[in-house]
Order: sequence, then structure tokens, then C-alpha cells
Amino acid sequence: MRSYVSKQVKQLKPSGIRRFFDLAASMDGVISLGVGEPDFVTPWSVCEASISSLERGHTSYTANAGLMELRKEIVFYLQSHFHVRYDAQSEVIVTVGASQALDIAMRAVLDSEDEVIIAEPSFVSYAPLVSLAGGRPVAVETSIEHEFKLQADQLENAISPKTKALLLCSPNNPTGSILNRKELEEIARVVKKYDLLVIADEIYAELSYDEPHCSIASLEEMRERTILVSGFSKGFAMTGWRLGYICAPEELTQAMLKIHQYAMMCAPTMAQYGAIEALQNGQEDVEHMRKSYRRRRNYIVESLNQIGLDCHMPGGAFYVFPSIARTGMTSEEFAERLLMEERVAVVPGSVFGKGGEGHIRCSYASSMEALQGAIVRMQRFMERNCRK
Repeated sequence: MRSYVSKQVKQLKPSGIRRFFDLAASMDGVISLGVGEPDFVTPWSVCEASISSLERGHTSYTANAGLMELRKEIVFYLQSHFHVRYDAQSEVIVTVGASQALDIAMRAVLDSEDEVIIAEPSFVSYAPLVSLAGGRPVAVETSIEHEFKLQADQLENAISPKTKALLLCSPNNPTGSILNRKELEEIARVVKKYDLLVIADEIYAELSYDEPHCSIASLEEMRERTILVSGFSKGFAMTGWRLGYICAPEELTQAMLKIHQYAMMCAPTMAQYGAIEALQNGQEDVEHMRKSYRRRRNYIVESLNQIGLDCHMPGGAFYVFPSIARTGMTSEEFAERLLMEERVAVVPGSVFGKGGEGHIRCSYASSMEALQGAIVRMQRFMERNCRK
């Protein structure tokens, strides 16, 4: 049967995150710092709004682009929080998670061999999505010296005649790093100089702890060359609802809508009604979760540094990306041994690209009790394996 599988799909590697998650799930007593999913349940008012929509018989398709009421709420939310405005009628699509939004963005803009620059370490789906759309991912390795932030000169040096887009994630998965306004302006200068498109993954925008999130689309002359991707999974604790959105200038949005309507028809109707409630009345819940994550971030960064895992202070998301250099192990060896010896699941940095080797990703979207238990186990592991 293998002969029926496309060559393109054969070349794709399975997700390294899922491999460790599946392994951990088969073991007893594991504390998982692996999968990036909020430990909060969806706010009840959001669930109630969705249930109410079912009770009122809203079980049919919506418009391909999503409920107009939801699109208007998305427009208002982006304008009031991040100072970027879109037209609800023609520049917003409600998608099945931010993942589908990224997929249709790639397929709508990439032709064969078009290059997309990706700052690594990066989320595991980025490069495969570029490849599946017929493009070529070009990795640029960031470093701990710059807190894993893409530098403007790095971007400029990676550009070739085939470069079409930059894929940017801030706050970043897996490092938690944030590009502030000044840093984004430097990147935007290069983007405009070479007439590039930016695909901005801002799914963690609500989880910015030390300074307000800045969207690159809000910068001068950047709205017209940015595809903004976001959703409800992380900031609103709605991962299982599979609801995201994509915003861009009309010509780009209408191109993406063609793919969306053939591949997906529309996002789940009851989830869209829940999302309306989240945007209208969910800010208190978002702020509660954000403050809790911030406390956990401060705890885990301090604790990891104390036990010998050097870790910078990330500005957002819910990940830390400590160095394991003191152990002399590869990131995969470290993750496997930590899981087998101490029943703590983390993700090896190597799955996020070459720039991730020598690090591990730990998610602090777990209870403080779980984080404290994990640190105790990791300290034992480091005492046995840390080079003096």
C-alpha cells in the first residue's frame, strides 16, 4: 500500500511532540510538561453559550467565512486590543483552529519552490505546511544570546530571489520569546525593503506577561502585507473547540476562502457561538489565566536555574526553553532518560529545528503542584547527571 502514498507525504516526519506524549501516556505516574495545552477548562459562560445555541436549533452550516456576528466581534477585539482594523465582511475567515488558518494561508500564497523564512526553534508544523503547499522552508537559527529572537540582519541575509514570505510567531512556541515593537519595526523594515509577505502566528497574543503584545500588522505599512493568524485555543482555554481565525487584505482573504470552502465548508457552528461569548465577556477569565501563568513562569524559571538548567525569562506563551548543556546529553537523550528515570515528560528541543538542540521545552500550563513535583524529580535527575 505504500506505493499509493504521495512522495511529499512520505518525506514528512511524524511530530516529535506527539511521540513523547504518546510514550508518556502509556506510563504510570508521569508528570507531563510536554503538550502545550491550558490546564484550565473553558469558562462556563462560553460552554453555556454553545449549549444554548444547540438548544435554539443552530445546528446548520454557517457562511463559509463564519458567522457575521463573530467576525464583527473579532474585528472589534483586534482593533481595541492590538490596534489593527479589518473589514468583517471581506477580510476575516473563521477557521478550524489556527492550524487550518496556517494551512490555507500557505496554500493560497505559495507557488512551487517559493521560499518561506522560518526562525528556528519553531513550532513543528511550520516547515511541513510550507512543504505541503509546494514551497521550500528556509530555516534561520536564532540563539540564546538574543533570547531566541530573530534579528533583522539574519532575516536579510536569508533572503533570496525566491523568498516570498516570512513566517513569524510571537509570543513564540517553543521559546516563549516576544518581539517587542522596536524589534518588529526592524524586521518590518527588511520585509518592506524586499517586498515580502508576513504570515504572523499570534495565537499566544493574550499570554504576554511583561509588556503589551504588539502585532506586526499594526505597524506602518504592514497591515497590507500581513496575514494575521490567531484563535481561541490558548488564551481562552478552548483547544478542543478547534476555532481560529485569519485576517488579511481582501484579495488574500478571498483567495484563502476558496480553499477553506472546498476543504472545510465552515467552522463548527456551536463553537462559533461560544467564541462570540468569549470575546464579549471572557476578558476577566483571560486575565485570571494570564496572571496564573505568569506566577508559574516565574516559579519554573527560578527553579530550573537553581537546579542547573540555565533558562532565560520568556515574555509570553506558556513555555520555557532551558539549556541542558551541563549534562552533555543530546536533547532527545535527555528527554528519554528523564521520562524513564523520573517520569517527567518534556519535549526535546531538536524537534523544533537544529537551533533547538541542546535545549528542552517545558510547558508550565500545569498546576503549581505538578510543576513543583516535576522540579523535585528533575533536580534528582540533574544531581545524578550534571557535569561538575
